[in-house]
Amino acid sequence: MFREMRRKKQQLSAEECKEILRRGTSGVLAAEGDSGFPYAVPLSYVYEKGRLYFHCAKAGHKLDAVRRNAKVSFCVIDKDTVIPEEYTIYFRSVIVFGEMRILEDEAEKWDAMERLSLKYAPEDSPENRRRAIEKDWAPLCVLELAIAHMSGKEAIELVREKKKKQ
Repeated sequence: MFREMRRKKQQLSAEECKEILRRGTSGVLAAEGDSGFPYAVPLSYVYEKGRLYFHCAKAGHKLDAVRRNAKVSFCVIDKDTVIPEEYTIYFRSVIVFGEMRILEDEAEKWDAMERLSLKYAPEDSPENRRRAIEKDWAPLCVLELAIAHMSGKEAIELVREKKKKQ
């Protein structure tokens, strides 16, 4: 169902992909937009146990696209260093494919918002996290992306650097 990576030497392991998803702070969600045009939007997220969680408003282009077709992809760029003298970029990224679900259960929605809050404000107190979530609760929608396929790739130069260090 999903294509194999053409340049297998540059393929990241599943664990490397998961680590990139854990440490990343933003990525780009791609969905089927209006009139069949692709719709890509940058989002913050949290990754946990094969799932990504996002928050958004209860109305808008993103939600319309997800309702139309729950199959989406999400890309996180971990490294993007331009090396002008080599006419190249040392890159590392992960792309996931899966199906998006709108969380309707209040407990699931709250749990996802706690995870997001802990990721982006880890030093904040539980009381402040609770207040922040409650303040925006009414207009809040939470999405869950169940990962069906994940692949990561890095520049061949980074692969060579890894081999030298081993």
